[in-house]
Amino acid sequence: MSQAAYKPHYEHLKNKWLDQQKELQKGLVEKHKDAFDWIKNTAKHFAVGSLGSLVLLTHPVTTSVISQQLHSPMQKKQVAFADTLSQDAFTPKTKLILSLSDVLPEDVRELTIEQEEKIGGILSQQFGMNISAELDGKKLNRSYGIIGAEQHLMRYPGDTMASHFQTAEEANTFYSSGMAPGRGAWGYFAQSAGAMTQQDIDREKYYIAVQTFLAPGFQENVREHYAFYKYRKMLVVNPENGKAVVAVIGDAGPAAWTGKHLGGSPEVMIHLERKDGRARGSVLYFFIDDPDDTIPLGPVEPKTLYAKT
Repeated sequence: MSQAAYKPHYEHLKNKWLDQQKELQKGLVEKHKDAFDWIKNTAKHFAVGSLGSLVLLTHPVTTSVISQQLHSPMQKKQVAFADTLSQDAFTPKTKLILSLSDVLPEDVRELTIEQEEKIGGILSQQFGMNISAELDGKKLNRSYGIIGAEQHLMRYPGDTMASHFQTAEEANTFYSSGMAPGRGAWGYFAQSAGAMTQQDIDREKYYIAVQTFLAPGFQENVREHYAFYKYRKMLVVNPENGKAVVAVIGDAGPAAWTGKHLGGSPEVMIHLERKDGRARGSVLYFFIDDPDDTIPLGPVEPKTLYAKT
């Protein structure tokens, strides 16, 4: 591919990421230590520029591509990366990360209405769903916040850690998270083990706890808000890696004094890669308008490709 063919994308990314290079170098090392360790082990002398860091962290780079860059001058590396970028590195997940980075503030804070509308549009287009920060006249206290790890919830009376998992693999992965001593905000997911459906299993597996008690208008009409938020579907997105989960609101919390704004089930946290020792990090959480209940719960991938020229 000629330089003219990819120059618009390359120039856009080069200017964008060079402007933020100093901040990115520190943040990328802290947030993506595993990726850099992999690069170090794969190619000891591979120098990662600001543009290269973006591509490596958002697109699977094969060993052959890396080895091809090992002994080239830095200018040729940048050109090669730009060529790779224009050909196939603008995956849906890459576009999602870049699109969100254009709108999100530098620190984790409440979004403006304009920011929420832009992000809702990006998520709707990328995931093929109707996604917004406000639904049926209701919205949470925020749509961008710090998520922390939650425990498993009892799905029915008598549910224990011994009965909670369907496979040995699930037990090995998630048993250590433990089970909350009480029920979720809406009680048990099923009345008994025999009455439990796959929907009940999935709702507990992919649940989040949100601060419904801080939502605008909640205290003025508790019953209406209680009914609205019960098992309400939401899209939860890690804006740093593009990982996303369709989850339900299965509990209320955490308390405001914790410094966290929502919690995620063990399954939600591990998919979003928010299990970093502190088990917390920033996420977007927006409503999904799914009146016919056709959108399944669980991990979901963005679908919209970047428009190439």
